[in-house]
Amino acid sequence: MAGLKRVLSSEASNFIGEEIKIAGWVRIRRDHGKLIFLDIRDRSGIIQVVVNSKFSEKAYKEALELKPEYAVTIVGRVNKRPENAINKDIVSGTVELEATGIEILARAKTLPFDMGGNELTLELPTLLDHRALTLRHPKIQAIFKVQAVIIDSFREYLKKEGFFEFQAPSIVPAVAEGGADVFQVDYFGHKAYLSQSPQLYKQIVMSAFERVFSVNKIFRAEPSVTTRHLAEVVSLDAEMAFIDSWTDVKDVAEEAVRFILQRVGKECEKELKFYNATLPKMIDKTPTLSLREAQEKIFKHSGRDVRKEKDLNPEDEKEICAIIKEETGSDFVFVYGYPTKNKPFYVYPNPEKPEYNEGMDLLCRGIEWLSGGRRINDYGQLMEHVKEWKMDPKKVSMFLEAFSYGVPPEGGFAFGSERMTMQILELSNIREASMFPRDMERVDERLSKTK
Repeated sequence: MAGLKRVLSSEASNFIGEEIKIAGWVRIRRDHGKLIFLDIRDRSGIIQVVVNSKFSEKAYKEALELKPEYAVTIVGRVNKRPENAINKDIVSGTVELEATGIEILARAKTLPFDMGGNELTLELPTLLDHRALTLRHPKIQAIFKVQAVIIDSFREYLKKEGFFEFQAPSIVPAVAEGGADVFQVDYFGHKAYLSQSPQLYKQIVMSAFERVFSVNKIFRAEPSVTTRHLAEVVSLDAEMAFIDSWTDVKDVAEEAVRFILQRVGKECEKELKFYNATLPKMIDKTPTLSLREAQEKIFKHSGRDVRKEKDLNPEDEKEICAIIKEETGSDFVFVYGYPTKNKPFYVYPNPEKPEYNEGMDLLCRGIEWLSGGRRINDYGQLMEHVKEWKMDPKKVSMFLEAFSYGVPPEGGFAFGSERMTMQILELSNIREASMFPRDMERVDERLSKTK
């Protein structure tokens, strides 16, 4: 086997009639008399291997030892499958490998559950308790292939638009978003926090590079267990200078989403099919409503009067998305103009109605995908807000220094990659869209509820 170069299952059809070597894991073994069929999984997909005792007694004896998840290398001849045996659901479905030699590289214990089917019908806690194993299942892998394309295409679009990538720190001296839902850490005897957002840092870097973005882990100590919240997520952040209005930010965000959806649709056709998922529909111009307009629509639609509320709750988000879908066909809607006092200190108040800000959210199928808007760029106004929000200016001195040296009108936005993945694949719980989810009940293993 040493003389042959490894071929991936996706490339096997290029070698019909030739001898090749493959390597991967045994997904399924099926015995039919003197024939053994193996499904071998590698990083590119699955290939069927036929082990025929008449063709190779040696390979047949070796195949009798194989069990699911054994790591193997197999040498054999690539044969074209008969027309009626072509499997269109796998990348190598037009061919199969007739084995002449098998080498076991690593053995596996007996699996705690069946991994050979197209579905992995486990309760979510079991799925996560055995994450090191369930990540090997093609349907689970599909989730993270989609997520990888989301992140890659976010990067690709912003680089194309002249944005510069940087990495923000995860340990910070002050809380950007406000509130108590933060993880405090002992930093060499000093109080520090795990970052809720790279917001202050991306504004600092924006003041030097003009257009910036980051892909960062952020942390929220939200003491609740819901289907849409995690304690640790991947945030896709962008910030841009020299804007004329918050709508400039909205337009870039909208085009970024459009680009991401196009890439996912093009590159993840197989993964979407796994979940019978339909990409959210984005029309030519995404509907945009003020908070009050959205609340008025909800009142007229269902009679629920939320017109005095300071934000949309989960029920409101679902309802306004359903209304917009019915009216326009769009799965997306922008909502802007939230009460200034309910948002972080750096959000820009509307000059004509300063009680409302120029912040926005992008909702999709009933869940927030994105938040952003215009930021305060005037140093004096920022200092007023620091005092009004009762912040310690020493804790954000680096941020304030940047704005004391001339920062133009600017704004930005942030996506949550797990929420986007969940919505695109229509998953029922955001934990499915996190490879190693963190919540108040889990840090890899389930936490005991008794101390």
